[in-house]
Amino acid sequence: MAEYSQRGRIIQYMQDAYGTEAEYLWTDSPDSAVFRHPASRKWYAIIMRVLPERLGLSGEQTLDVMNVKCSTIMIGSLLSTKGFFPAYHMNKNHWISIVLDGSVSDDQIIPLLELSYDSVAPKRKKKQTRPAEE
Repeated sequence: MAEYSQRGRIIQYMQDAYGTEAEYLWTDSPDSAVFRHPASRKWYAIIMRVLPERLGLSGEQTLDVMNVKCSTIMIGSLLSTKGFFPAYHMNKNHWISIVLDGSVSDDQIIPLLELSYDSVAPKRKKKQTRPAEE
């Protein structure tokens, strides 16, 4: 996996693991891609290029950033870790941004992707039990 950029490796992982393809929805942001759960059609990841100032960083070169759904408790602890930021352009209570510059390893990102993917899967209906007849 090392021959690709981190962005490329993560996209390839989502294609291989979940069978999902990048969807490029915005003509004014052609590098922004969303990834949907195939059963629910809900987004579980968004990859985009943003200016560092959007994340409170300095610099002029755009950064590859991925947003994933995450629990509020997990977001609180991840924000103290290098490479994690409050979600750019998404609900900051349920999403977190990860900079795809190598500061967060693929091994750290993949479990978060799995949690995000699972969180948007269709909910299984509880099997209803009939009351015992008397």
